[in-house]
Amino acid sequence: MSDTGALHNKVALVTGGRGGVGRAVCERFEREGAIVYAADLSEGGSLESSDSTAGAFQRLDVTSEDEVIAAMDRVTTEHGRLDILVNAAGIEIEETIETTTLDQWNRIFAINVTGTFLTSKYALPLLRESAGASVVNFGSYDGYIADPQLAAYCATKGAVHALTKAMACDHGPEGIRVNAVCPGYVDTPMLQSFFQESGDIDTLQQAVRDVHPLGTYGTPTDIANLVNWLASDEARYATGQLWIIDGGLSAQVQQMKL
Repeated sequence: MSDTGALHNKVALVTGGRGGVGRAVCERFEREGAIVYAADLSEGGSLESSDSTAGAFQRLDVTSEDEVIAAMDRVTTEHGRLDILVNAAGIEIEETIETTTLDQWNRIFAINVTGTFLTSKYALPLLRESAGASVVNFGSYDGYIADPQLAAYCATKGAVHALTKAMACDHGPEGIRVNAVCPGYVDTPMLQSFFQESGDIDTLQQAVRDVHPLGTYGTPTDIANLVNWLASDEARYATGQLWIIDGGLSAQVQQMKL
């Protein structure tokens, strides 16, 4: 832990903290001097090939009110405040509404939306104890525009975008900033799973790169860099905003690619 970093001695909790992007956020926070809780379903998370153990592991199912309360109780006992909450836990379902089952619909909303609600709700008393609290939710560029066969996922991210703005309005007077990062294609286990379902992985990967003005898709580190800034005091005047980070993908007219 750095003694001179931008987040020196700040207490942070990151849901999905053992996943691709969440793990990168925890690693960046630790390098910047934060005290980090990596909250996830398991210590290994979804990036089994990495040996990173950034952050103190906290078992957390974000759909469980009891587990969310227990996680916040631990932070209360050990530090008495929370300076940064990052809601990075999330899943994706690749279906149209016709092929999405009700169980799938309820599950993705439970994790992506209700999970963000629960962790934020029970973090508020701790965030109020901070001298400058920051909440960073995870939306998506799919909350603005839609990819095919991601109907439920798009719906959840639109909900997170609206919730972010509402939280910023409600809790700004308490000194709590709330923003959402909205990634596009990022090289995570979720994206690699998408590639593996294709018969020609290399061709699909290159096609995804080519559709971006920058000619590539993002890395977890790219996203962690933006989250780090939003969590820091440098972003003290930034709240209620949806920060798209997608290599320019959503800035262009896609028909021009034809």
